[in-house]
Amino acid sequence: AEKIPSEQQLRQIMSWYDAKHLVPNKMRDFFCTINLDQEEVFRTQVVEKSLSPYFGEEFYFEIPRTFQWLSFYIYDKSVLQKDLRIGKVSIKKEDLCNYTGKENWFMLQPVDSNSEVQGKVHLELKLNELITDNGSVCQQLVVHIKECHGLPLINGQNCDPYATVSLVGPSRNDQKKTKVKKKTSNPQFNETFYFEVTRSSSYTKKSQFQVEEEDIEKLEVRVDLWNNGNLVQDIFLGEIKVPVKVLRNDSFQAWYLLQPRENGNKSSKTDDLGSLRLNICYTEDCVLPSEYYTSLRNLLLKSADVQPISASAAYILSEVCRDKYDAVLPLVRLLLHHHKLVPFVAAVAELDLKDTQEANTIFRGNTLATRCVDEMMKIVGKHYLKVTLKPVIDEICESPKPCEIDPIKLREGDNVEINMENLRYYVDKVFREIVRSSISCPTLMCDVFYSLRHLAAKRFPNDPHVQYSAVSSFVFLRFFAVAVVSPHTFHLRPHHPDAQTSRTLTLISKAIQTLGSWGSLTKTKLSSFKETFMCEFFKTFQEETFTESVKKFLDDVSSTESKEPSGVSEPVHLKEGEMYKRAQGRTRIGKKNFKKRWFCLTSREFTYHKQQDKEPIFTIPIKNILAVEKLDESSFNKKNMFQVLHGEKPLYIQANNCVEASEWIEALCRVTRCNQKRLSFYHPSAFLNGNWLCCKATIESSEGCARCTADVPADTQIEIDGDRETERIYSLFTINRSKLQKLEEACGSIAVYQGPRKEPDDYSNFTIEDSVATFHTLQQIIDIVEKLNESHEKYQKKRSSSAKYGSEENPIVGKVS
Repeated sequence: AEKIPSEQQLRQIMSWYDAKHLVPNKMRDFFCTINLDQEEVFRTQVVEKSLSPYFGEEFYFEIPRTFQWLSFYIYDKSVLQKDLRIGKVSIKKEDLCNYTGKENWFMLQPVDSNSEVQGKVHLELKLNELITDNGSVCQQLVVHIKECHGLPLINGQNCDPYATVSLVGPSRNDQKKTKVKKKTSNPQFNETFYFEVTRSSSYTKKSQFQVEEEDIEKLEVRVDLWNNGNLVQDIFLGEIKVPVKVLRNDSFQAWYLLQPRENGNKSSKTDDLGSLRLNICYTEDCVLPSEYYTSLRNLLLKSADVQPISASAAYILSEVCRDKYDAVLPLVRLLLHHHKLVPFVAAVAELDLKDTQEANTIFRGNTLATRCVDEMMKIVGKHYLKVTLKPVIDEICESPKPCEIDPIKLREGDNVEINMENLRYYVDKVFREIVRSSISCPTLMCDVFYSLRHLAAKRFPNDPHVQYSAVSSFVFLRFFAVAVVSPHTFHLRPHHPDAQTSRTLTLISKAIQTLGSWGSLTKTKLSSFKETFMCEFFKTFQEETFTESVKKFLDDVSSTESKEPSGVSEPVHLKEGEMYKRAQGRTRIGKKNFKKRWFCLTSREFTYHKQQDKEPIFTIPIKNILAVEKLDESSFNKKNMFQVLHGEKPLYIQANNCVEASEWIEALCRVTRCNQKRLSFYHPSAFLNGNWLCCKATIESSEGCARCTADVPADTQIEIDGDRETERIYSLFTINRSKLQKLEEACGSIAVYQGPRKEPDDYSNFTIEDSVATFHTLQQIIDIVEKLNESHEKYQKKRSSSAKYGSEENPIVGKVS
């Protein structure tokens, strides 16, 4: 999320891939990457020996910086040579909204060096009037090229950029050049160039500086960025063009986004590279200051107390949204942030139970209640899943055993009895880990399960089992079983498993669902299995111990009593990956260079290793971490750097891309937020050559010169921006304004008309228990939304009126041509 004083922006991407008819027309090994401009942030696994690879991977991430293009590159994997880029799909940031939430096939475009650009350049342009010696007036163009930001890496390293500045017209091309800046993606040029705005054909005896009107109309300033190749050819980094005529009565100081060279990829055909199927979900929120959301926030937070619950603002939100999932995401996070989720879930669950006629169908639909519990478990249960399932999921994925027991799917040479033993071993292990895990179940989940259990018993007082099935329908069927079958979605594995392992996980998930369903191991239940092979498999499970284990587990996780661990808990694995660290200079000998290391973060310590699975060579206990902050690129001329401040010298780390750096900083900050000795100030740059580069202090132990970004401990372990969630809910109400009005009309019709309802189709899809209460809430919602609309419009007008083309208030603008 990028934050500025009056605005925040959240951008999220989720994509999965499917490619077909790729060239070269020969079975190859392909992989795909996601890029923000030219920066790779994710890559898929390699799909071997295919021309139509199915990647099937999902990536969900917040974009931590501005960008112009979201790009997807298809590579032909090579063992001995450099991987070959087959083609790409590039989508402008402004066009992402056209594709969001839909699957689309995109034709692959050729990859051309002249079209691969990123970054921006800061210019100041001005037209001066000068009086010549003979008294005539001439015009002089002044181009001050200040700096560039975000230029691409060249072969993984910072580039050696320089700029050429040209004044171009029909009969002239005056070009000047800056100095080369070494090893930087954010060069500071600060060079000024002067051009006479005239042309040779305008020379007269009266004055050689006389300017004809049509000349200025045709002139433009062009700035090209290049990487100095030294002994090889210079590499084009991008260009911008600005017509001189826009400078008539004013000077311009602006950031300009670098653009591809025109017709840069005209030489290649675009219909013979194949195509790529993507599903992209992109959101961007403009969040006003917190006080603007007070009324809407308060109306939503009191939803649990509204009688009936169907007349509350939160419930109405779910009614007017086409997909309840759109409403549930921000609603659950907002209620969770303000500790209002449990009573709201209890209220909507009670409404849900009114329509449930049979105990064995309890909480099986996709209602508001079940969606809210699902989302709550995903948010607060991440840690719980890792503690419980990650070790056994790792074993299944890394040392897979054949487990196929469907006779139709058995391969030649498979032994069904051995496979059944393997599957039984895995199911036993997963089941055992689950039923032993109640001590780790988050308190919030236990509180929700407690409410559901007692509501179910109240609704079906004659069924002693329903209180257990109400809980098992969530914790087994919609939590553990789903995490087993899709470990990548729940961050238990970095990639989707291969086809054979995926099939094994599916069979294990089926078994866990059955074992977790209360009373499912009876003979009558077994006879209802659709697959005969699963019925045969479960005959070996008819043991009372399984049923008793499930009962005890459900009792534990639906209890509100505080749980004390019986022993010292094992450290929880939170994140790991390969990054570069700077030598910390603990010895007198040796150069302080950057080395690739394997980093691992657990709930107890942060370590790095020479290689994965090797013993750590350096360890920082979590309790010793004082702050985690970004590091200015100017310190070492390297991008995506951050620092871990602890008892010794700072540990400087370089991540592979901006998303990875942001995720590591977030994970480290989250696990250290409540450390008692956290710093309030830090140095944003490094201590080099006897002084801090940021504040020039010469004492290495001097207090920091910038305030830490997270110096106050949070009161919750879940990072939620309440204002951002409220803004999303406002946006949903705005989008569904017509449905709000239709619901308002329906309430009015019911309240006023005494007799049979007129035109029931207008409101038959809405839940209206109390038309007067619902009408009152709707009026409040509409009034609040209108006021927020006015606030957004005022903000946009203020921004647009003060942000003329190229001004500092609107620092990122496109090409003018």
